[in-house]
Amino acid sequence: MVRGIHRYPPVDGVIYGIPLAEALANEIERLDAGAVYVMASGTLARETAVIDEVRGVLGNRLAGVCAKIGAHTPRIDVVAAANEARAAGADAILTVGGGSVTDAAKMVGLCLGNDICDPDQLDAFAATIAPDGKTVRPPVKPPGVRSIAVPTTLSAGEFTSFAGCTDTVHRRKQRYGHALMMPRTVILDPAVTIHTPEWLFLSTGIRAVDHAVEDICSVNPTPFSDGMSMQALRLLSRGLPAVKKDPSDLAARLDCQLGAWMSIMGSQNGVSKGASHGIGHVLGGTANVPHGYTSCIMLPHVLRFNASVNAERQKWVSEALGRPDLSAGDAVAELIASLGLPGTLRAVGMKAEQMDAVADGSMHDRWVHTNPRKIEGPATVRMLLDAAW
Repeated sequence: MVRGIHRYPPVDGVIYGIPLAEALANEIERLDAGAVYVMASGTLARETAVIDEVRGVLGNRLAGVCAKIGAHTPRIDVVAAANEARAAGADAILTVGGGSVTDAAKMVGLCLGNDICDPDQLDAFAATIAPDGKTVRPPVKPPGVRSIAVPTTLSAGEFTSFAGCTDTVHRRKQRYGHALMMPRTVILDPAVTIHTPEWLFLSTGIRAVDHAVEDICSVNPTPFSDGMSMQALRLLSRGLPAVKKDPSDLAARLDCQLGAWMSIMGSQNGVSKGASHGIGHVLGGTANVPHGYTSCIMLPHVLRFNASVNAERQKWVSEALGRPDLSAGDAVAELIASLGLPGTLRAVGMKAEQMDAVADGSMHDRWVHTNPRKIEGPATVRMLLDAAW
């Protein structure tokens, strides 16, 4: 008999299919926010009217705008934004952008709640993972300010209570978490994603596919995440090709957003990911590979590596993707190729001399240690990297 506990995340609500201006005006009024600090992707702020629309909605409630967050959420950018938000007396953060901006807002909240004014102070609050997989999480006070997230990509970090933040000096991505780091409200407006570069929208869609696939194939799946992950794959495998065919198809874009939301449900209830996520984290922090691309490249190979221990679960993946005749690894690879996305590490600019550092670093990521088929050490990771080369 299945046993477990399902815990609902500390999010007030998810607003979907309602235009941003309408949804934001209602939410700001509901929260009675008086000083909203806006964090946006630089391209969106410079080249579109979206942030001007946000300014119009907020009026004199606008406490400032930050459009200077780099890829992989550099901690120097995070602390600079936190210091600015603190000086402005912000009582809410609004993010409009992709995963790096979403994570940055979580980190700004952590900085404000834990009196962090200098990047080096963040070391004391980062989780550490030993080579044997043991995780140590230092005590962290609740974030000083919570956020409203308007995502423009599909990596689904707006639905989690943890964040990755990169120490660019030592080229390492560190992990931070607190239950209340999760955004208070998420607004899914497909029209906002029109401005997202095609490669980024589609590749982060594969990141969402990766969430769902590794939850289905997890060592500790739950009935709730199984159902959500299966529907996520149905929506994403339908929506992503439709957006590729017609970028103006808002219904398909919303399918992708809803699929991304559903893909992350396991993460909210302790379902462990596998090596695609674990290696991907290190490829991002060490080799600067965008997270969407890490999933495009690693997920098919990890599925093939794991097939000997979870073949029955992998059949669920093939079924949900509409390709029951294929192995899960081949079905995922077919979807990725149909979207014109890269499938090798060479194609995304990784250097051969970085391979060993990524293999060693991956053993310090917790998801490598919960991969369905045991990862014995860096040599096994290197084998997977070589397959993806």
